[in-house]
Amino acid sequence: MNPERARLHWRCRRGMLELDLLLQGFVTRGYDQLTVQGRTAFEGLLKMPDNDLLALIYGEAKPADSETAHVVDAIRRAAAP
Repeated sequence: MNPERARLHWRCRRGMLELDLLLQGFVTRGYDQLTVQGRTAFEGLLKMPDNDLLALIYGEAKPADSETAHVVDAIRRAAAP
């Protein structure tokens, strides 16, 4: 695993198992398809408190901008069976 990917996997370890699984799965299956802006938005998501981030992913809250919304949708798609 390259250093950037290892760092992302580590940053995806959260206080909630649900987020660990969603975020680490996304890094494995969907992160490479993000644009530079998408990667920046993903980094922003990783700075959010767990409950706020989970609310975005579950659709209980709205993302602040269209790029963040795109990344949240990509996380959801990566989690789909």
